[in-house]
Amino acid sequence: MTVFTIGYEGLDIEAFVTLLSQQGIDTVVDVRQLPLSRKPGFSKKSLASVLHLAGLAYVHMAELGCPKPVRDRYREDANWAQYTAGFMTHLRMQGPAIAALSRRVASSNCALLCYEADASFCHRSMVAAAIRDHCGANVRHLSARDARTTNPAPNRLAFA
Repeated sequence: MTVFTIGYEGLDIEAFVTLLSQQGIDTVVDVRQLPLSRKPGFSKKSLASVLHLAGLAYVHMAELGCPKPVRDRYREDANWAQYTAGFMTHLRMQGPAIAALSRRVASSNCALLCYEADASFCHRSMVAAAIRDHCGANVRHLSARDARTTNPAPNRLAFA
């Protein structure tokens, strides 16, 4: 059992969906508190629609997103240690969500979604570690480097 994570920074929606398909992902679990994006295709409704067309499930778990005060403080001071402490305080109060996500990870190949390409500077790595601690799942962080370019997905989607 493995919980995957992925950041869409540096990927367009087609490359993102192809990477998920190549890695055998069934369900994208959006762990952004506010699932909005300036990048085309990555806001909640459009992302859910694109994933559905590709045969993938979409689940939004806002309770596993980073609270606005923690995000705002990080934007002001760029103090990663303080951000981590603030998010971990929040995450410790999310036991029911961690349990629910652990059950989903046990029954589906899930990828936790956020923006940042580098999982080591994204709260999704802390959520994945909480899943690992709860149910023993392995954690694998996907990146654009994991995309296989020699074998494109057989059912390419047209994105307008």
